[in-house]
Amino acid sequence: MNEKNCIFCKIISRTSPATIVAENEHVIAIKDISPKAPVHLLIIPKKHIVDVQSLLPEDNVYAAAILQMARQLSAMETGRRDCKLIINNGVGAGQLVFHLHCHFLSGKKIVEV
Repeated sequence: MNEKNCIFCKIISRTSPATIVAENEHVIAIKDISPKAPVHLLIIPKKHIVDVQSLLPEDNVYAAAILQMARQLSAMETGRRDCKLIINNGVGAGQLVFHLHCHFLSGKKIVEV
């Protein structure tokens, strides 16, 4: 999948709908359309990066922004620090959209990995 066909790129450019929860210059956080927890958000870098292996040294700002957004969402969405962050990297790991993103899960005890 390339940038012009990427659903996350379309959401970032506002050409596809999504429920945006938070955003800054580097990442956007949206509600997952198939939630697996009471709070299930996706944190997506605004640059099209396919997966973790595709991160370049100059993309470190996006990796850091994902974690900083998770910290912000943790306080905003749950009022506490409990959350699970998941990055599915590659087909074998369950990645369905080939634009790097982090699942933010919270709102109940989530113990499965």
